[in-house]
Amino acid sequence: MNQIAHHMPDALLASYAAGNLPHPYALVVAAHISLCVECRAGFEAHQAAGGAVLETVDTVDVSDALKSDVMALLDTPTVPKPTFERAGVYPGPVMEALRGKQPRWRSLGLGVRQSILAGGSEGSVRLLYIPPGQAVPDHGHNGLELTLVLQGSFSDETGRFGVGDLEVADQDLQHTPIADAGEACICLAATDAPLRFTSLVPRILQPLFGI
Repeated sequence: MNQIAHHMPDALLASYAAGNLPHPYALVVAAHISLCVECRAGFEAHQAAGGAVLETVDTVDVSDALKSDVMALLDTPTVPKPTFERAGVYPGPVMEALRGKQPRWRSLGLGVRQSILAGGSEGSVRLLYIPPGQAVPDHGHNGLELTLVLQGSFSDETGRFGVGDLEVADQDLQHTPIADAGEACICLAATDAPLRFTSLVPRILQPLFGI
């Protein structure tokens, strides 16, 4: 695997460790931690710090009913977990989201495809397949977008992103990602708001593709 150059911001690691990230972002963070030993260590440090804080908090008695409800919630897996296991290009958290199956690709045109893994009021998370040399239409962002490279690489105005690299894009970034030469670029991308395309055709097709 290439050396990872673009890591997870510490604030996102802390939010993920605290269980405060919406599911689409949590899936990207879990997948990145699965590929990046450095960020996994940072995540574990945040977990340890949180545990130390809990040990200093005074205990409060609760009713049996409330205790039962809390334990039931703890038994329900709601946050994707990092794992070093992989199936081809897909880290364990992505394979779990795919339920062990291959992505159901849908064409976006010009060879670009997507497979939506989850969507709702918290945002959406999807896999993107971009052929070598193909560009994603120039766009900005109405919210936060996390893009993790799983195969190949892409380049934009901010630099080059290879396997394991994470690009964090907000309202200030306007860019045109282009898949580099070689194998097709496969990315995991999470957003909490529609993209802001500059060209007319992508804007027209945007509601159809949910991007």
